[in-house]
Amino acid sequence: MRIAIAQVSHETNTFSSELTDQAAFSIRSWIEGEEILRRHRGVRDYIGGMIDEAEALGGIELLPTFAAITSPSGYIRSETWAEIKRRVLDGLKAAMPFDAICLELHGAGVAESTGDIEGDLLRTLRLEFGTAMPIAATLDLHGNITERMIDNADMLFGVKEYPHVDMYDRGRDAIQNLGRMLRGALNPRMTLTRLPMVIPTTTTFHGPLKAVNARCAAWEAKPGIVHCAAYHGFPYADSPATCVSVIAIADGDEALAQKATRDVADFIWNQREVFAVSLPGAAEGLETALSCPESPVIVNETSDNPGAGAPGDGTWLLAEMLRRNVAGTCFAHLADAEAVAAAHQAGEGARIRVRLGGKVDVRHGTPLDVEAEVVMNTRCRFITSSPMGKGGERDYGLSTRLRIGNVDVIVTELKSQLLDDEMLKLHGMPMGRYKVIAIKSSQHFRAFFETAAARIVTVDTPGISTFNFDNFAFTSSVKYFYPLTE
Repeated sequence: MRIAIAQVSHETNTFSSELTDQAAFSIRSWIEGEEILRRHRGVRDYIGGMIDEAEALGGIELLPTFAAITSPSGYIRSETWAEIKRRVLDGLKAAMPFDAICLELHGAGVAESTGDIEGDLLRTLRLEFGTAMPIAATLDLHGNITERMIDNADMLFGVKEYPHVDMYDRGRDAIQNLGRMLRGALNPRMTLTRLPMVIPTTTTFHGPLKAVNARCAAWEAKPGIVHCAAYHGFPYADSPATCVSVIAIADGDEALAQKATRDVADFIWNQREVFAVSLPGAAEGLETALSCPESPVIVNETSDNPGAGAPGDGTWLLAEMLRRNVAGTCFAHLADAEAVAAAHQAGEGARIRVRLGGKVDVRHGTPLDVEAEVVMNTRCRFITSSPMGKGGERDYGLSTRLRIGNVDVIVTELKSQLLDDEMLKLHGMPMGRYKVIAIKSSQHFRAFFETAAARIVTVDTPGISTFNFDNFAFTSSVKYFYPLTE
């Protein structure tokens, strides 16, 4: 069996001022052919799972075509989206003949030319390769799922955990079930139920969404159900596609799949009030963290989360930390290429005056004029040790460790979330040295820090990944959804 694979993944925050072009994708992945397999082999991610499952089953040859992924940001430029589609299509045509297509998608991609890039791509492939071609894809649980995606794919497998520690498993599921289809052992019937509601980017490790996952798992334990997953949706994509939804796949029984999606959707809707979250601001959150008798305490600024398309250079939380100037505190990290360049030019041991952060927009705070000691300059590149994506390379570009008063601050060229302590160790900042470690992330950091930290305190400052939806001027159908309209 020959299965062609491709990757097209972008989570689009339509409130971001940073448009997404080919250069943005090239920072992370804009690659073709065997390089795709080389980069993902041995990594706990979607394609890593596809590779391992194909090898475990035997008799399956994966044909890598094109892979494009970048950090969440604003709208994908029209010309960039057209080029991505062209490269996927050309790559697949060049790989022919094959028996099936397996894709890594996200589910919340928006281009200037379409509000549903995944549905657009799947429809393009369906028209090109016909209804007889098996097509499966993996999806992020923050996908905003549309009928067009359902209509043009045979199977969609969504991660169920947030942090996404099960990406690898979904990649294996996709290949395993495509193999079953090709052997005639599976006749997938897939259904979708969408709910008129949006929810904050909330973890599944505990709380109401853990119960939702248990409901899905109960359905998967029933005969005939292949897969059942709840999609939280991505609330920062102001698109008609945006909402909470449920997908189920059954073997030859569409009515059974529909029964599963409706049951889980009803379970979510009937407890919709419990998803509301009230979070402290920077001052209150730091006060709580500093008063904790144990350490280290992680203070995560969810509202400037690079993993949700925010710039990662916001200064609200950092300004409060510098104002307090408490020894044994650090900030890891802020994205500011100009500050990094100034530190590298000055050299280690120098004292510099620098405008730090707040350069992408004013929503996330204004630049801070600080005097800092350049403690260390390096290239911030390492292998992930977090259970989420373990074994993958992370590259934040050049970086610097600054000491501003009593506070250590890591500044990087490129924005991204902190997933584990590898960045801290690289900059000579072991966790045990600090009372408080401030980061920019919503939930992915929990895959590592849930057990490594003494406590986690989430703070919500002004930003485009805030939990407070009242801060957004939605123009799509989202404005009529719960909780925006009760």
